[in-house]
Amino acid sequence: MKFGSGERMKVLEEFLQQVGGFGVIDGGLATQLESHGADLNDPLWSGRCLIESPHLIQKVHQEYLEAGAEIIITASYQATIQGFESRGLSITEGEALLRRSVEIACEARDQFWKKCAESLNGSVDDAQIPKVRPILVAASVGSYGAYLADGSEYSGDYGPGMTVHTLKDFHRGRVQVLADSGADLLAFETIPNKLEAQAYIELLEENDIQIPAWFSFNSKDGVNVVSGDSFTECAALADSCTNVVAVGINCTPPRFIHGLILSIQKVTAKPILVYPNSGETYDADRKQWVASTGVSDVDFVSYVQKWQEIGASLIGGCCRTTPNTIKAISRAMNRTPQILPPQLLDGQ
Repeated sequence: MKFGSGERMKVLEEFLQQVGGFGVIDGGLATQLESHGADLNDPLWSGRCLIESPHLIQKVHQEYLEAGAEIIITASYQATIQGFESRGLSITEGEALLRRSVEIACEARDQFWKKCAESLNGSVDDAQIPKVRPILVAASVGSYGAYLADGSEYSGDYGPGMTVHTLKDFHRGRVQVLADSGADLLAFETIPNKLEAQAYIELLEENDIQIPAWFSFNSKDGVNVVSGDSFTECAALADSCTNVVAVGINCTPPRFIHGLILSIQKVTAKPILVYPNSGETYDADRKQWVASTGVSDVDFVSYVQKWQEIGASLIGGCCRTTPNTIKAISRAMNRTPQILPPQLLDGQ
């Protein structure tokens, strides 16, 4: 979406107005990349595809847009300057790959809008399509634990010596690059502890970041974030930051989402976003998801309308969800995009 400089911080507010108060986030990027043959057994995870197969990333973005997603999240979750340096790349090259993650998403959006225009045979002015079919690009910022690639984003345990200062130093360069990349907002995802949330807030405020952000935390008990810190306290901390325009939950089993939405509502009036995982369990030692522990798309989507009714404004999926999941979510939310190629509206 195109906004003047003074409107950048209102991008999510205006988006929600355009889509009637409810929007659809995309689903699992890595899950879909693997379905197309990508080998993500790597510390860079989906970030590896930025180096080796960026065309697959764009393909997956397209698939989620065609499924009904209105917010697509970039392939930068586990892409860090430090991680790229460990692969022998320079800081400059690492920064370029971060920017490229946003460019790929923006290109996918532009191609999708073009496809919509072609399907309408000139019945709608091409310039109006982004307003009728608004799509946001969210630049993903994964936690320090994601960089470690040891599963600690699912525990929040960074050791007793970890400090806000250390985390700020780690994230500063990437946050600045992504903030200046052309994305519509920053998505701080899978935040596992209060310490890292505080580090993000200080970075946003000290660096005068002129782009809105959302904070999404993860939980494994429905009461606390995965580190054991109070979920309500973490949500309240996010609410205290002007740059944070939405607060929510991701990579958390669907059965915990209802209670967590209610917890968030106690401390913020900002939009609430939820994009749970399939409910499967991640084995950090084997670095893989445990099969047959999740819920089917039908069961997953059975929760959606209730989440919407109790206050969630943005709903999507995280690990182990697919375009089929997102298509079902879109239908469950009664979100029929005004402009889609006819073959997609027919469910083909």
